[in-house]
Amino acid sequence: MGNCMDSSARVDTAKSSSQHTNSGQSKPTGRTSLSSSAPSSLTLPSFSGSSTSGSLPTPRTEGEILSSPNLKAFTFSEMKNATRNFRPDSLLGEGGFGYVFKGWLDEQTLTAARPGSGMVIAVKKLKPEGFQGHKEWLTEVNYLGQLHHPNLVKLVGYCLEGENRLLVYEFMPKGSLENHLFRRGPQPLPWEIRIKVAIGAARGLFFLHDAQVIYRDFKASNILLDSEYNAKLSDFGLAKAGPTGDNTHVSTQVMGTQGYAAPEYVATGRLSAKSDVYSFGVVLLELLSGRRALDKSKIGIEQNLVDWAKPYLNDKRKLFRVMDSKLEGQYPQKGAYLAANLALQCITNEGKARPPMSEVLATLEQLQTPKNVPKHSHLDQKRLSYPVRRSPMKNQPSPLNLTPGGSPLASYRRSPRAR
Repeated sequence: MGNCMDSSARVDTAKSSSQHTNSGQSKPTGRTSLSSSAPSSLTLPSFSGSSTSGSLPTPRTEGEILSSPNLKAFTFSEMKNATRNFRPDSLLGEGGFGYVFKGWLDEQTLTAARPGSGMVIAVKKLKPEGFQGHKEWLTEVNYLGQLHHPNLVKLVGYCLEGENRLLVYEFMPKGSLENHLFRRGPQPLPWEIRIKVAIGAARGLFFLHDAQVIYRDFKASNILLDSEYNAKLSDFGLAKAGPTGDNTHVSTQVMGTQGYAAPEYVATGRLSAKSDVYSFGVVLLELLSGRRALDKSKIGIEQNLVDWAKPYLNDKRKLFRVMDSKLEGQYPQKGAYLAANLALQCITNEGKARPPMSEVLATLEQLQTPKNVPKHSHLDQKRLSYPVRRSPMKNQPSPLNLTPGGSPLASYRRSPRAR
């Protein structure tokens, strides 16, 4: 899977004195141990493989999670064969979780295949860093072993052998959304592809919420793209069972990515589906602006995308200041305003005022109507001018939309997690 790595360092803050951290210091990977439940069991919702609104969370032991009939339990030897012994030229990237390697399996038997034949996979290899890493590894196996949707990345199987913990995914050839938006080199994503990605990601998030699962780590680096730019959500290590009954939220240790985490969750530890909606609004802003949620290379208020963009989102005359200059004005202005207004609703500070993902998805789907889609496809061989009015800044270098510095492995570079 082109970008099956979490690209932001995870840090967490205990919300009570009974939860400990290492004196507030984090290792380069940003992971600290949890002091709550034992590693032998997790209280997580059980699903039948499809969205089941109203299903209640039931305890599942580690043994029950790992015995999922939907997943193959690989041996470490099989993984070595599939990745050519984890050779450097099979390495796709590196992150705080560990390393991602490209591999090949026979589609029928799921045994190792020759490079270039069979099914392409991405193998995520966990760094042996203690209980928290194992807990997140197990959480991912639990959710992706039960939940299946076109907009969730497919988990093929896992390996748990001694100190070795690996996850085996379908390969995503276009990599992460983060890569396409912020890395130097790739062709900028045209308007219709950005909307397609937003819709796919929204469908995945709506599916999770309908199944009473809070994703808790929605961000550009966790949105992976297949060969047709269909978006799939990845990295479920922080996923959490949502509130049940009359409860409006669950109280939990604060974990997430700085710049994406909802303010009320960071402040109180109260987590709800509306926390994910806030994160979605931030990513929608990234799609519109081509700017990172948090960019320390900028000055003052411009470091925080939400704070900087908010004043322009509901102003048709000033919205061009937010729009990505790499789009060169080739977007429908009515559609851009509709998307900007939706982002503004999602990032409102009042969680209850944010729209549910069902409404977010319905609004985004309106942007695919003919009046909101440029007539010429991004697949045309030569650049064509779209029949829309261009931004007044089109021919001027915008100081508001400088391209962030790139890296050969930008999609795996980690940013600080919110505390």
